[in-house]
Amino acid sequence: MNPYQSLPARSFWRTAVAEPDMLDIDGLWTPKFSIGQDDVVLTAGSCFAQHIGRALVERGMNWREAEPAPPGLTEAERQARHYGTFSFRTGNIYTAALLRQWLAWAYDESAPPEEVWHEDGRYVDPYRPGVEPEGHASAEAVRAARRATLAAIRTAVAGASCLVFTLGLTEAWRDRTHGTVHPVCPGTVRGTFDADRHVFHNHTFAEVHRDLSAAIELARAANPDLRVLLTVSPVPLTATATGRHALTATTYSKSVLRAVAGQLAEEHAQVDYFPAYEIVTGFPFKAAFFEPNLRSVTPHGVAFVMGRFFDALADRPAEPEPAGRARPRAGEDLWCDDAVLDYYNPR
Repeated sequence: MNPYQSLPARSFWRTAVAEPDMLDIDGLWTPKFSIGQDDVVLTAGSCFAQHIGRALVERGMNWREAEPAPPGLTEAERQARHYGTFSFRTGNIYTAALLRQWLAWAYDESAPPEEVWHEDGRYVDPYRPGVEPEGHASAEAVRAARRATLAAIRTAVAGASCLVFTLGLTEAWRDRTHGTVHPVCPGTVRGTFDADRHVFHNHTFAEVHRDLSAAIELARAANPDLRVLLTVSPVPLTATATGRHALTATTYSKSVLRAVAGQLAEEHAQVDYFPAYEIVTGFPFKAAFFEPNLRSVTPHGVAFVMGRFFDALADRPAEPEPAGRARPRAGEDLWCDDAVLDYYNPR
């Protein structure tokens, strides 16, 4: 006898991956904790997190929108102003450092800078430059909107059962003036780039682990019953500032994020990892879940990922996807701040 003789079929590559049709590959996740219909779920992170929040609503789960839109807005206006995109109007939170920064501001561990960008007679928040496309009427309006978001974070986290956070990038831009982290490089979405002030940094495993651990600790200090479900976005980098090839830069970034998420799930009983990244990018799936740009995930891909998510929560076998299902027409990216970087591609 040896330990391998008692392993289930899912533990062996041939029976778990090579022999089944790719749409029948299942058993990829065994949840550490339940998420019920009545559990309050928050979502934040990179643009792929938008799919998770939407799927939760469609399945009748208790997804919490902590900052609901004011009355009178059209659906297009709601989307443009980031209402209903994530649980809070933070915009995309691509890095663990940025999540830690938002939570540190919310819980008064540190204070956000007073700086506000002024462009064309309007005022912009440097830490969520895409959230108000038309900007604000005054600098104080920017600060008031940020205070409202920080208050919403505190209220939502205090009453939440689970925070689903989707890690997106290791690459970030730091501000030497006050040590903060920007969501995107200043001068791309908004603002002006200053080479003496804005410094590129590619986070290491140790740094991502440190920042994500600190963020989880802040959230769970406010709500000791909070569970955290980590995912890694399968969406590749639009562009890399490392000077490396975009493919190898993407591999580094996603590998670090996946390793950190797995490590934290091993270290903490109330932290789990859901393999959305593997389901979309794993080579057994042959890039079938990507649009022709090999970046955007198709609606069919999102449905497949979320189907595996809910099937695992329900602890029942997944229903095979129809083999002849037509591929949806290619669509635009979700709201991803970093997608603007492709505008600067000279070709």
